[in-house]
Amino acid sequence: MQTNEAVDSLAALAQETRLKIFRLLIEAGEAGLNAGAIADALELAPATLSFHVAQLARAGLVQARQESRFIFYSVNYDAMDDLIAYLVQDCCQGGSCLPKTTAIGTKEKRRRLAKTT
Repeated sequence: MQTNEAVDSLAALAQETRLKIFRLLIEAGEAGLNAGAIADALELAPATLSFHVAQLARAGLVQARQESRFIFYSVNYDAMDDLIAYLVQDCCQGGSCLPKTTAIGTKEKRRRLAKTT
């Protein structure tokens, strides 16, 4: 991940509503949630939801897919993993100073954890 990509991702998450949407989608797992379910869960107007999801999508953190007449949104786990890796790269000169990050350790473990929570 390049610095400008990290800045774009962090900027997209640096807003309360977008962070709530992103965390809700992480909880939903790879299947994601349809726009109506997100709006209901967070009590957002459709236009407000659309605006915020567009910001997350532009940063590459969220992806959309259409099923029938519904749009489902889900987290782009590769982008999330890249961002986390960028943030902790070379942390503590290779030491294990981040016990929570170390505990989930690999991309596969983080994905499994995301699916079960």
